[in-house]
Amino acid sequence: MQLGKELERLRERAGFKSLKEAVKETDISESQLYRVERGTSAFRRAADLISLLTRYGITDQEDVDFLVEIHRDSLNRGWWSTYARTMPSGLAMYIGLEDGAKSIRAWEPGVVFGLFQTEEYARKLFEVGKLVEEQTTEFVERGVALRMERQEILTRDSPVEIRAILDEAALRRIVGTREIMVNQIERLIDLASLDNVTLQVLPMNTSAYRAHFNFTLIEFEDPVPTVVQMDMADGASNLTDKDTEVWRYARRFDALRDGAVPVGETPKFLHQLSREI
Repeated sequence: MQLGKELERLRERAGFKSLKEAVKETDISESQLYRVERGTSAFRRAADLISLLTRYGITDQEDVDFLVEIHRDSLNRGWWSTYARTMPSGLAMYIGLEDGAKSIRAWEPGVVFGLFQTEEYARKLFEVGKLVEEQTTEFVERGVALRMERQEILTRDSPVEIRAILDEAALRRIVGTREIMVNQIERLIDLASLDNVTLQVLPMNTSAYRAHFNFTLIEFEDPVPTVVQMDMADGASNLTDKDTEVWRYARRFDALRDGAVPVGETPKFLHQLSREI
């Protein structure tokens, strides 16, 4: 995505308003350049990138080397590629974005946010849907393992900043056993103490704004744009970086944040909920 945004900027600076005009006299197709600029694909060869940069008038070797390095990074297979066989459509791209994010804002009304789930809670979620969705034991086991490995972005050397809002109803909904739920809430209390995690709960007894679908706003270092992600009914992931959509979901998140329990009162709220369960 970083390379795509940079190439789009360079193309416009070179005066090529259309992709068709930009790829003239190169071995690059219009559709290929479109995918590269959108960040959904990469050039197969560094030579294609260099050819395009030459057409754009980029001759400074430092600039060329910088973009070639980004291109090479984009070809690297992420750690999550080993799970590719059992991942729903679009999830691989989402995990890649999640892994490279600067910060994440998430609203989750149905279950505990995935990056915050305990292993036993995640396993029960998968097992409940196993027969209904006709999933294999391998799908369940690898799904749980992937979810646990994704959580390393919370505690690695350069952790991602996470601000998540959960619905009280999701925390009261028993997944597995009451013991599993108590352990899950204790996990949330521990996470809330991390410097890079901000956690709030939207209480059931409030008439504040409440979105009935989950979404995640993923932010990056410049020039990569913010992306908004929504889960689909079939388990796939829908992603967009359109400004109008990002702004709409940012407004929704702010409204949910304003109606939630204040950050400083969240641990007390969770302790009380644990006692009630």
